Amino acid sequence: MAKSLWSMRIKPQTLVLPTYLAPLELRTPRLLLRQWKESDLDAWVDMNADAQVRKYFPRPLTREEARGEFERISGGIKQRGWGMWAVEVPGVTPFIGFVGLNPPMFPAPWQPGVEIGWRLAQSAWGQGYATEAAEASLYFAFEHLQLPHVLALSVTTNSPSHAVMERIGMQRWHGMEFDHPRVPADWPLKNHVVHRIDADAWQALRAKREAVAKTPAFKRVSKPKSLKKPAK
Repeated sequence: MAKSLWSMRIKPQTLVLPTYLAPLELRTPRLLLRQWKESDLDAWVDMNADAQVRKYFPRPLTREEARGEFERISGGIKQRGWGMWAVEVPGVTPFIGFVGLNPPMFPAPWQPGVEIGWRLAQSAWGQGYATEAAEASLYFAFEHLQLPHVLALSVTTNSPSHAVMERIGMQRWHGMEFDHPRVPADWPLKNHVVHRIDADAWQALRAKREAVAKTPAFKRVSKPKSLKKPAK
């Protein structure tokens, strides 16, 4: 499967990202990160109608709104080969939400960059799924996309997500706070904070874990079989 390049232009800089001709999948011991399926839609609609899942968003989504977001996310994976993957627990649950990577397409003081994000159904909370899938996503970001850093965006009060960010080695990037342009201007939680992890810091964390465990820390993340050299 050929790999090509896709440019993300946020003035005055451009970030060039690898893309693949078909969606890639990542596997961990418990999870499959994959392209979205039409059969995921009903579960996606249900979780986005849940006020607790949408606690740090302006409001729950209608079915039509959830469908639109479903199509945008899956369309991003179709375009690039990677993105905010649907997460499946094979043999247990066919769909629990998403975890993955996304290049935000709006101006901000930290642009250009790629964010890592997650949103899981309540039934999947408290089991370490977000952390496990996020670690796989970081592995892909640094080993295969060769990103210099990865960002995470969140409202200031989203302590559950902040805890996941810290577990995967991210730190608060002070001075990069911003009002998110994709939420209502009068929404009280419009101010967002940024967490960041650089490639060097991720490699150091990886080496530290391997030294303690005496085994590759990210061995459980399977290398995507479809990765090949760029097409000439």
